[in-house]
Amino acid sequence: MNNWNPSSWRDFPIKQQPTYTDLEKLKKVEKELSSYPPLIFAGEAERLKGQLANVAAGKAFLLQGGDCAESFDAFNANNIKDLFKVMMQMAVVLTFSGGCPVVKVGRVAGQFAKPRSADFEEVNGISLPSYRGDIINTAGFSEKERTPKAKRLLKAYNQSASTLNLLRAFARGGMADLHQVHAWNLDFVKDNALGEKYDQLAAKISETMKFMEACGITGDNTVQLKETVLYTSHEALLLNYEEALTRQDSLSGKWYDCSAHMLWIGDRTRDLDGAHLEYFRGINNPIGCKVGPSMKEDELLKLIDALNPENEAGRLNLIVRMGHDKVSDIFPKLLKRVESEGKNIVWSCDPMHGNVEKAPNGYKTRDFANILSEVKQFFQIHKAQGSVAGGIHLEMTGQNVTECTGSTSSAITADGLASRYHTQCDPRLNADQSLELAFMIADTLKEARN
Repeated sequence: MNNWNPSSWRDFPIKQQPTYTDLEKLKKVEKELSSYPPLIFAGEAERLKGQLANVAAGKAFLLQGGDCAESFDAFNANNIKDLFKVMMQMAVVLTFSGGCPVVKVGRVAGQFAKPRSADFEEVNGISLPSYRGDIINTAGFSEKERTPKAKRLLKAYNQSASTLNLLRAFARGGMADLHQVHAWNLDFVKDNALGEKYDQLAAKISETMKFMEACGITGDNTVQLKETVLYTSHEALLLNYEEALTRQDSLSGKWYDCSAHMLWIGDRTRDLDGAHLEYFRGINNPIGCKVGPSMKEDELLKLIDALNPENEAGRLNLIVRMGHDKVSDIFPKLLKRVESEGKNIVWSCDPMHGNVEKAPNGYKTRDFANILSEVKQFFQIHKAQGSVAGGIHLEMTGQNVTECTGSTSSAITADGLASRYHTQCDPRLNADQSLELAFMIADTLKEARN
């Protein structure tokens, strides 16, 4: 690590970056951002790493989820609260029904930048820079809206700080209290069969809580009953933002990206000789890397050695995103090779990004049956290998959106997508669909442990 520093990535080829027209303004913003307080602390990142080590060992389960891309316009307390509620719902289902501690990590408080398949978008013969997330430009199709603006980095920081502050308040201020388990049911989830199933589970938890209280175990003497921790994560795509928030821990001397507890590299930017790999190898946060269908066995091993040379448990999360029609053909070989090398890995399943399709009416969507299929295959492959299926990585929201078709709880058809299609980029699971998936995973975890 002698030749690494927070800006050494600038000497390497880089992908998926905007082109700023005012470089002096950009430097000024980066300097200002580097003077701001860190959003997270080294000790928090290390605690998450320790919990992820338990995930790798099969002693816990990773639940990672949140928005495809956070929005400046949709930023409000209710949306943050609804995401927190659905994460708590899913976690309690997995913990109680699956008999497994759950490590909760949100795609939140920093998930603003998005990779794109092309640098430019053309509409009616007009070509403009692609929308790359609110930290860079806006979704409106005009030259002014699509021009990257450096000051948006500061707004992203401020929104992240506010979001993180509210999440910590929810986690420690009573909303995470297991006595509130019934209150986590969102209004639009209550009035269907899935809501009834969750209420039945909540009733069992309430009975258990009464028994524990009778035995003298209460929230007053056992903080885990009334508080929780929701860690933050995002794709560290915009490296000048990440560099500005990189800090050296005064106790250990190690470097941490203090924009989030966990960061990941996308499938489009994981080049072994690229800037993103160079940046990631120097930070000590727990990190992730997307593993798509183009990944080769030797390439994956080189990537693992570069990102986790000490083979540290809890350091590296490989997020598998193959697609329901490819995962069973490609993933078993990769898994077998990595496991045979004795690598300490958290394996999690991203069933979203490989299952995007376009509906006949032009809306980009994902079919719930395909999402469910990839998750089931992921668990089956691990069971056959004798390895640990450690987690799930979802693009989801607590809002009652109509963006993904199917599921028994939300019978959304292609024709119904337009009803509440609010995403800025990719389609997300709504709370019903997320909860339904959690019950399925809980059954799988219970079966595995039995």
